[in-house]
Amino acid sequence: MDTWRNASLAMTAVALLALTTACGQEKGTASPDGQAVGNAAAQQPAGSGYGSDGGYGSDAAAGGAPEEAGQLAVWDSKKLGEVLTDSEGFTLYRFDKDTAEPPRSNCEGDCAKTWPVVSAENATAAAGTDAALIGEVTRADGTKQLTVGGWPMYRYAKDTGPGEADGQGVGGTWFASAPDGKKAVADADGASADQPADLAGLSVRKDPELGDIVVDKRGMTVYRFKKDSAWPMKSACTGDCLKKWPVVSPVSKNDVDGVTTKGFVTFDRPDGIEQQSIDCWPVYTFSGDAKPGDTNGQGVGGTWYAVSPEAKLVGASK
Repeated sequence: MDTWRNASLAMTAVALLALTTACGQEKGTASPDGQAVGNAAAQQPAGSGYGSDGGYGSDAAAGGAPEEAGQLAVWDSKKLGEVLTDSEGFTLYRFDKDTAEPPRSNCEGDCAKTWPVVSAENATAAAGTDAALIGEVTRADGTKQLTVGGWPMYRYAKDTGPGEADGQGVGGTWFASAPDGKKAVADADGASADQPADLAGLSVRKDPELGDIVVDKRGMTVYRFKKDSAWPMKSACTGDCLKKWPVVSPVSKNDVDGVTTKGFVTFDRPDGIEQQSIDCWPVYTFSGDAKPGDTNGQGVGGTWYAVSPEAKLVGASK
């Protein structure tokens, strides 16, 4: 009997040791031995990216029948290039967590209140665009949702009229749609340009001012927070902070190019969100970066900095 008890205690100790050293062993997930600093309110499902106000928007509409797309049009935005709109001139958006092949929407329930579904009924391609890109996907409730280039289309509840695109970049996952269903983002000259093609989940971009920095699969700059700690792994960014600084979702080690995989583990945050870490440091993107190449989060508050391929803070004073 004592032999069995001793064996059981030994197994428990080994399990605890494996859990608490997961980051150092560069495998598995780093469960939050480190509780997040601050009052961590209940969060939306992991990495949902629905937007502000608890993920859904406090002034979200109560729902109702989806708006028909009608005659689509193209709005030439000085900031975003060519943007697809519905017949009323409202900007149409796409969600990074949806899929185009096959078309599928991952925005349901309260998400669809903040991001109203655009019905495929009576949809007509915008003049000068490829009508073959217009399609539909059947949602769980039987609704036929408009797709463009396979991507499901939405409005944003906080856009109050034509010529508005307040949903651009929300949560780092929502973007105005270009006429072909790609993301409507502008390059330095104001021309429309989609995200860089064929990027790894995490890779390196040479910034003209910052040098080599880490970017995610969308080409968006990856940041670290000076108030975080690597061991024990803790995040000091909670609640409203996460609306401005969305976490980088877990990335496979096989989907990394040029970035250290030391301490490359998933951080199971106390709020239930899974976050990627590099060298045991939790990493984020910035909602204020509207397009690949932006580094608007660099130096914010003297605490947020782009990440080097070795997981160091770029340009931060010690």
